[in-house]
Amino acid sequence: MSLPFLTALTEIQLRDAGIPAPWSFGYKDMVRYGEIDMLHHVNNGVYLKWFENLRVRYFVERGIWTTDGNQPKVVVRNAGLHFRAEVKLGQNYILTARTSKMGNTSFTMEYGVWIDGKLTTTGDAVLVTIDGHGQKCALPDTARQVFSTLDGATQS
Repeated sequence: MSLPFLTALTEIQLRDAGIPAPWSFGYKDMVRYGEIDMLHHVNNGVYLKWFENLRVRYFVERGIWTTDGNQPKVVVRNAGLHFRAEVKLGQNYILTARTSKMGNTSFTMEYGVWIDGKLTTTGDAVLVTIDGHGQKCALPDTARQVFSTLDGATQS
C-alpha cells in the first residue's frame, strides 16, 4: 500500500504498515541527504528534530494546544533516544508519537521510527506545562482527555 508523505496516517494505515497498537498517530517521510552523517546513517541529532516536529503536529492536529498564547506552554524537561538499527539515506520511514503517562503538571511522550514495520529507533520525552511566569501549572483537562482516550495514557 502506498502511504501519503507528511500527512497524518489513520490507525488503519498504521496497522497495515505493520505498526501495532497503541500507536495511533504517525507520519510517513523519507531520509534526506542533509540528515545523514559521515557514517551514512541518520545523524543522532536529527531524531530529536524529527520528534520535536512530530510533537508539534500531534498537539495541533489533536487540538491539544494552539499557538495563540492563551494556553500553558509546554517545555521539554528531558529527552532520550534508543537506537536499534541504522536508518539510511533515501529510506522511507514512519514516525509515531503517543503519550504514555501523565501527572499533574507533566506528561511523557514516546516516539518511534519504523521502516517496513520494524522499529528502528525509539525516543521519549518528559514535558512540563508552565504558565506565562515560567511556573509549573496543571495539565489542561482537554489534554488529559485526548491523552487518555486516543493514546491510553495512564495517570502517574
